[in-house]
Amino acid sequence: MTGSRPLIFDTSDGQDLRINTIGTYLKKRFGTKTVKLSIDGGFTCPNRDGTKGTGGCVFCSASGSGDMASGTGRIADDLAAQISLLSDKWLDAAYLAYFQSHTNTYAPVPVLREKFFAALDQPGIVGIAIATRPDCLPDDVLDLLSEINDRTFMWVELGLQTTHPATAEAMNLCYTPDDYYAAADKLISRGIRVVTHLILGLPGESRDMMMASVRRVCGQKIFGIKLHMLNLVKGSPMEKLYPDYVSFDTIDDYADTVISALELIPPDITVHRISGDAPRSTLISPVWSYKKRTILNSIHSRMRLRNTWQGRLCGM
Repeated sequence: MTGSRPLIFDTSDGQDLRINTIGTYLKKRFGTKTVKLSIDGGFTCPNRDGTKGTGGCVFCSASGSGDMASGTGRIADDLAAQISLLSDKWLDAAYLAYFQSHTNTYAPVPVLREKFFAALDQPGIVGIAIATRPDCLPDDVLDLLSEINDRTFMWVELGLQTTHPATAEAMNLCYTPDDYYAAADKLISRGIRVVTHLILGLPGESRDMMMASVRRVCGQKIFGIKLHMLNLVKGSPMEKLYPDYVSFDTIDDYADTVISALELIPPDITVHRISGDAPRSTLISPVWSYKKRTILNSIHSRMRLRNTWQGRLCGM
């Protein structure tokens, strides 16, 4: 959608929201506040266990980018504990089980089945989100995901990060953009929703390169997208390889980049993230990236000031 009239997404509360947020989508779908519960399913990664590499992707923390996930290994207990903590804040909330840490399809199908259905059988869980690598979706796993997708609301998150092969190699992803395109096509052909992760501010990438990644992934029929800045964190390989690296100098710089990306994203694609999370105890740079509310407010206010919106330039 292009033109001079801003696209305002219906939030049912009168807010001037110019982004098709996943929160708005889920509230419409389930009729109530819907909360993602991040859990650690106890998985590892082929880029850590020696199958494809060791140490993980250059930017990954020791927890496999699951710093916000919780887990004792008892999935039902972990979900019940989180729901109990949140029930006073949101009396009528619905919940999605979010398998976040490491690669959540990297195990034999019987193991995956046990863990995923343990989450889905928990009272209050209305769906599931599964984060994984694009090279960890063999046919038997795809069959299991199709079965779950037929039963409940689901999306699969694929960590692409960049569409540029040289960057992917430098970041030690141990998979290629072509691996991602193939995996996304297989999931989409089965009617499974795909949410794509892109990292903004990777070493060596210009803004034009970042926007090229956005355009390329939006050319497939993805359900959602996550945009987040590169955080340099303690314990990551990047801490040694790029100890002084700063992805964005200021919040304003980052906000401008995100807005440029949002303008290219079709309005029917749900936006799941536009900032990055890293615990302050492990964050090295950007030193301000933990200020999530300030970052979000800056993006929203700048979009209103510029009279722009998600998808304004997607047809250009």
